[in-house]
Amino acid sequence: MSSASVSSKSQITIPAAVRDALKIGPGDRIDFIQTADDRFEIAAATQDVTRLRGMVKTTHTVSVEEMNAAIRLKAKTL
Repeated sequence: MSSASVSSKSQITIPAAVRDALKIGPGDRIDFIQTADDRFEIAAATQDVTRLRGMVKTTHTVSVEEMNAAIRLKAKTL
């Protein structure tokens, strides 16, 4: 188990073993996810987009033309 101390500026240094396991480095972001009143998980927020593949299951397919139309429609409302 790894641990870290909170500095006087409320900062922590993530132990090298944890950084290596999360594949994070300088400039990367991490998320703190509350799992209970006194428990949090940390997760790398800057992961390769290819890791998202298969995350959402659906049988609905959308063509490139439909995607482009939706993007144009949203761009007009900005």
